[in-house]
Amino acid sequence: MNAAANPTERELEILKILWERGEASVREVYERMRETAPIVQNTVQAFLRTMEDKGLVRHRVEGRTFVYRPVAPREQTTRRLTTQFVEHVFDGAIDQLVETAFSHRTPTEAELARLEELVAEVRAARGKQSRSERRHS
Repeated sequence: MNAAANPTERELEILKILWERGEASVREVYERMRETAPIVQNTVQAFLRTMEDKGLVRHRVEGRTFVYRPVAPREQTTRRLTTQFVEHVFDGAIDQLVETAFSHRTPTEAELARLEELVAEVRAARGKQSRSERRHS
């Protein structure tokens, strides 16, 4: 997937289905999407073709059925999109991103606990890195 191949909102919906399932036919993606949005199977097929052209998905043929799978894992795609978003919208300021997120929704206690764990992990990793740099100087 090249840097210009950012998925649209609808393409992200399709990718989420494929990440969850591993792979799926056009019909399987369509059946899942129609549960939450008015869409027709031909539109899903057109999206998947475009996504393949963009390098977001690949397909294999099983009989007469095209079975699609995502090219990149969810973590890789979300990491790239998040990095781009933080850099372009917040000029790289993570604290502004978090502040904006908190202004839209108050985090649950479980979310706050997880955020505290993440901060502790980053601090611990930074401490290890600093000790390692001092040893090698």
